[in-house]
Amino acid sequence: MAEEMSRDAATIEVQNLSKDYGDFQALRDVSFQVKKGEILGFLGPNGAGKTTAMRILTGFMPPSSGTARVAGYDVFDESIEVRKRIGYLPETVPLYTEMSVWDYLDFAARLRGVKDRDDAIERAMEMANIAERADTLIGKLSKGFRQRVGIAQALVHQPEVLILDEPTIGLDPKQIIDVRNLIKSLGGDHTILLSTHILPEVSQTCSRVLIINDGKIVAEDTPTRLSARVRGAEHIYLQVAKSVPEIPSQLEKIKGVLGVEAKDASSGVFEIETTLGTDRRADIAAMTVQRGWGLLELRPVGMTLEEVFLKLTTEETVG
Repeated sequence: MAEEMSRDAATIEVQNLSKDYGDFQALRDVSFQVKKGEILGFLGPNGAGKTTAMRILTGFMPPSSGTARVAGYDVFDESIEVRKRIGYLPETVPLYTEMSVWDYLDFAARLRGVKDRDDAIERAMEMANIAERADTLIGKLSKGFRQRVGIAQALVHQPEVLILDEPTIGLDPKQIIDVRNLIKSLGGDHTILLSTHILPEVSQTCSRVLIINDGKIVAEDTPTRLSARVRGAEHIYLQVAKSVPEIPSQLEKIKGVLGVEAKDASSGVFEIETTLGTDRRADIAAMTVQRGWGLLELRPVGMTLEEVFLKLTTEETVG
């Protein structure tokens, strides 16, 4: 575990966190951290412990054991300080449909003790791209715009940390893209923990993924490295213009190449397996050119995040 963060570091730090409900253990010795400005995808099947972890981080409930810190403050002993620094978007956004967007954000800003509320509201609406809806009743907004209002309320006090629980659930494809782009734009200025069931959203939004299952962390890495770790090797796609029988045996002479499979020999397509943590594309390209096979395409091949997720949550843990 990384050493303790300083007070001014906009991070989430969880160490040996557990939560018991009677005999049921919702979280089991969970440890992770989110670096300043990072967008971390928090994944897991229903009942895995994601919501429990987020409720602890946002101060809604204490852990049974372990510690959690947000921006350097303990979520249990310094809960008020933590809440000042967190913007939280729950799965069901707490909106008052009879209020206008402006009035609702003003209400949220007053609850947060925000000074210069008008400036804060205008800034939050601009960031969430809802400024033109300031006078619209929330009840008359589409679900996509309601999600934006929810994000604006999470931003109105300029928090260091954002915790977003299923921010695109129930949205249409265009609305998903809009909210996804908004979240990406907030990275860097804010540390973001993003919980979602939409796995392509994680691949396109998050720099790192944390997968929880049965209350335990089963994997934590970038989507690309998770794919390689689950497979136990790197895989490379090669297509050549001139396919000859000796290609597999020649490629297997390259250091680090474990095997070569002809996926479609007539079209010159091969899949090459190499040792984990190595990139042999330069060596493969050099041999292809030297032998005159005609290099058409060379790229890494990974499992999709969906495949990684299913393997990790239905089979054994990857350390």
